[in-house]
Amino acid sequence: MPIVRVALDVPLATLFDYVLADGIAAVPGQRVLVSFGRKQVVGVVMECVAGSDLAVERIKPVVQVLDEIPPLPAELLTLLRFCSDYYHHPLGATVLSALPVRLRSSEPVTFKEALQYTLSVSGRTLDLSQLPRRKVVQHRILTALQAGALGAAQLRALSPSAPSALKALLQAGWVESVARTRNPLSNSLPQAGERTSEKSHTFSRAHTLTTAQQQAVDDVTQAQGYGCFLLHGITGSGKTEIYVHLMHQMLQQGGQVLLLVPEINLTPQLENYFRSRFPDAELVSLHSGLSDGARTQNWLRAQAGQARIVLGTRLAVFTPLPQLALVIVDEEHDASFKQQDGLRYSARDVAIFRANQRGVPIVLGSATPSLESYYNAQTGRYRLLQLTERAVAQAQLPAVRCINISNAILQHGISEHLLSALGQCLQRGEQSLVFINRRGYAPVLMCTACGWLSDCPHCAGKLVLHLQDRRLRCHHCGHQARVPHACPSCGNADLQPVGIGTQRVESALQEHFPKARILRVDRDSTRNKGAWNAMRQQIHDEAVDILVGTQILAKGHDFPNLTLVGVLNPDSALYSSDFRASEKLFAQLAQVAGRAGRAGKPGEVLIQTAFPDHPLFRALREHDYDAWAKILLAERQSAGFPPFVYQAMLRAEGKQQAGVYAFLQQAREAATTLAMPVEVYGVVPAAMPRRANHSRAQLLVQCVTRKPLQQFLRAWRPLLDALPAQKLRWSLDIDPMEF
Repeated sequence: MPIVRVALDVPLATLFDYVLADGIAAVPGQRVLVSFGRKQVVGVVMECVAGSDLAVERIKPVVQVLDEIPPLPAELLTLLRFCSDYYHHPLGATVLSALPVRLRSSEPVTFKEALQYTLSVSGRTLDLSQLPRRKVVQHRILTALQAGALGAAQLRALSPSAPSALKALLQAGWVESVARTRNPLSNSLPQAGERTSEKSHTFSRAHTLTTAQQQAVDDVTQAQGYGCFLLHGITGSGKTEIYVHLMHQMLQQGGQVLLLVPEINLTPQLENYFRSRFPDAELVSLHSGLSDGARTQNWLRAQAGQARIVLGTRLAVFTPLPQLALVIVDEEHDASFKQQDGLRYSARDVAIFRANQRGVPIVLGSATPSLESYYNAQTGRYRLLQLTERAVAQAQLPAVRCINISNAILQHGISEHLLSALGQCLQRGEQSLVFINRRGYAPVLMCTACGWLSDCPHCAGKLVLHLQDRRLRCHHCGHQARVPHACPSCGNADLQPVGIGTQRVESALQEHFPKARILRVDRDSTRNKGAWNAMRQQIHDEAVDILVGTQILAKGHDFPNLTLVGVLNPDSALYSSDFRASEKLFAQLAQVAGRAGRAGKPGEVLIQTAFPDHPLFRALREHDYDAWAKILLAERQSAGFPPFVYQAMLRAEGKQQAGVYAFLQQAREAATTLAMPVEVYGVVPAAMPRRANHSRAQLLVQCVTRKPLQQFLRAWRPLLDALPAQKLRWSLDIDPMEF
């Protein structure tokens, strides 16, 4: 009997045996519909075997082989097996989570043909002056098409209203559409590692590379097979330009490129940039902002080898790419690459494994590398490529100064010195950015009489004051309440906001600079679809004088007229319980400081702090990441923290605190009875011990080398599965980022 072993999305660390009826064939990687319990579910065939340990009558038949898309390649199945094994997550849940949502259902997958748009015969002879001036977007589209055919995504990048303008041009007969690609649902996929014939892609050489940039490109392209390169370049040093030249080399050889970015906010501008540099290469993006249908179509194009450049956030690391030739991880230090639920993988680390598996180079880019990557580069495991100067000759690194606020009088958290600098910037007609990584109006509301604080009833945190809609909101569990008219404890009507958030800073600046055009950029103001794109356009059009924002503004953005950055309230990270807090703070401040003075105008960064002589701020003033990294590495080594040890965290949460601690205590006892060479620490509360009415605690295990830790986890995991845990949730987090 032909038996297939199927991966299903269930929390069980096993595959399930099913029998194939006569005349039905299936191969590993193929999707199948099977009966599981009382319902039918989609699974993926992992193995085809001759027999089973189960009795024949207990083996159910495969209901249907879903063969409208080609099977997942063996290389991807190997990668997913590795992730399941390393992160100790059930194989079925690992495999299914890597697929687009549409492919996890039995609904037929249909291919939507990608169209390109070109000027028609009449469009090519059209005198654009005949079009009314108010048809700005139509003018823009026709002008862009004069340079060559464009896809729908490229036209949408010209304007949010491009689809309606395009429809009018099609109806007028000035533009026509043509099919761009063959159907990727055909089963004739290119094989793994096979390069297509070399193609002469149009490549826009926007800049001549500096000597350091050219050296970095040469080092990567001359590497034979796998090599991990850490591209450590200061902000504005032209890391993206190096990516472009490396991509060009790989595309010329018929390869595919995978570019991972940490956040969805970075993808639209990068997508537009790479489309402009490679107008002939098919580029697709993969991120959570896409509809399920669009994500599936893009995934299919990548699997078929049609998409030459795949740009995506962390889940894109699992995209099947038969001709993968280069992997790039931009902002590799960013914590967003670590998944915090389900399969708790690091996309950066999985990307390194994948590049090694395929035998291709991988480039990790950052102005402030993670200490783990920096240490690997220092010890020779990675190759270090350094860019120490800005790519634009006249662009200098901004001057960083600290404002000592120990004895200063602050207006809503802003010093007189910073207000004066903002005023001077306004007079020069330049843009400025006030950075505070806390949204809302104030972190807490307090009664001046009895000391009552706006605690969240469901969490160990506070309700944040959002003054515009007069709400108190918990940023952890989502609980909301109206702002009380009087203290719920003593009835006092004098309730005061304590601390500052983006809304309070925005309000204070509007009061101080009534004629300034102020724009607030945080998760609240960018919640609506398209809001951030519209805001970014406003900034580039210089329709904004002062930006107030959170870390959304810190990464990867290039605003030529922005010359001043003010940083409020960074000190809390200096005395955090998280040992990575100061590393994250340095990265964040270096990134936000890097927004200033990127063109020819000199930039200035003013940091308000009570500890101006702290080594972190000293290193920032001198733009000396290496000095700060050496201090941190020495601290980590003496304290026994990563990268000198490897860690795993067992977390548990439940409504009954006693049950949570009892489970973790039993888990600790099971760990110690194994008597393996690992350190097992005590059970402690989580950083937020209560969230959404659930008590939370954790147990840390660590070891000086990775292999013994993995051997311990393989022995420990079955013992954890056997522990009673009916009324709680628990998870195992390998290489944890949150403490």
